[in-house]
Amino acid sequence: MAQPSPTLFVLIIALVALGPLSTDLYLPALPALVADLETDVAHGQLTLTAYMIGFAFGQLVYGPLSDRFGRKPVILSGLALYAAASLACVWTENITMLLAARVVQAVGACVGPVLGRTIVRDVYGPVDATRMLAHVGSAMAIAPMVAPLIGGVITSHFAWRGNFVALVGYAAVTLVAILWALPETNAHRGKASFGFLRSFSVLLSDRRFRWLLLSNACGYAALFAFISGSSFVFIGMFGFTPVQMGLAFAVMVTGFFAGSVASARLSRRLGAERLLRLGGWIGLGGGSAMGLWLLLAPSPLGVMLPMWLCGAAAGLLMPNATGLALAPYPKIAGAAASLLGFSQMGIAAVAGTLVGHLLGETPLPMAAVIAIVMAISWWSTQQAAPANCRGAPTS
Repeated sequence: MAQPSPTLFVLIIALVALGPLSTDLYLPALPALVADLETDVAHGQLTLTAYMIGFAFGQLVYGPLSDRFGRKPVILSGLALYAAASLACVWTENITMLLAARVVQAVGACVGPVLGRTIVRDVYGPVDATRMLAHVGSAMAIAPMVAPLIGGVITSHFAWRGNFVALVGYAAVTLVAILWALPETNAHRGKASFGFLRSFSVLLSDRRFRWLLLSNACGYAALFAFISGSSFVFIGMFGFTPVQMGLAFAVMVTGFFAGSVASARLSRRLGAERLLRLGGWIGLGGGSAMGLWLLLAPSPLGVMLPMWLCGAAAGLLMPNATGLALAPYPKIAGAAASLLGFSQMGIAAVAGTLVGHLLGETPLPMAAVIAIVMAISWWSTQQAAPANCRGAPTS
């Protein structure tokens, strides 16, 4: 059985970071991509949405497969697919080809986050998994904090395709590291008799699992709504340069980092239930504040400061909802992580599509989408975490 170690922790972060790197690195390049491929804003935003759709459906496969055959061989297969699709993105000649390549890239990329979370449950158990997921979240926050800044520099020097070259390199290095250093962590490999549909049926029949799933998904959807619209809002509406846009984007990420760190440090004192509810309230306040601020006096601060609160809320919501949802299901942890990831990316794709089609001359449509999904996440936390609950999950 694999044991906790600094090397394992770094490998988990590298896997989970595949998701944000694949979206955030090229955000500052979106306007340049749209111009170079002679398309429009809606189709440029579709490169994000197409990725999220592929990411969502791919996760339905990897989790159950890893429950049956083990985590490591499934991870290696996904990383190889990701590297090949990233290379296809580099050589694409039009927006249609890029959209197709992004879907395949996403199917490969989703192996990292879904099995990264599953490995945490395998190694750290039902009680410590929530705390470790928060630690992973706080460390992973560096990726979306730094990625837009790096992406802005790459775009300035090598055009938008340079970002996908960087992703090819990241995939290759991660694949070699996994092959060399990752032990197999699935102690129940092949023992569970559940098939795909049976595993999903068992999970979705659990009312508490459903509320936790929705809370986690809507918390991430708020972040993705911002990701989808941020470059067009800051560069197109407020006149920021790509590097300035990366700095503005980093403000939200520091909020996510703060929420994740607080979750990791307070998990044993307050318990996952209370932290989940706290995240719901903070997100409700942040989403509402953004909508009101932009309605009365549109400004960059009206986006950045409320979004910091929404980022902090997501940093509290996501690790605690995930840890609580995975805790009761050690033998089908991969399937549980798959459903969490599928719902997370599916709802985020809907939110991103709405932002892409509604965004016009003001950032209000983006703010409205963020406020709505944060309100749904708040409601879900109230249903999933009773007010008198304090303790950590049990196995």
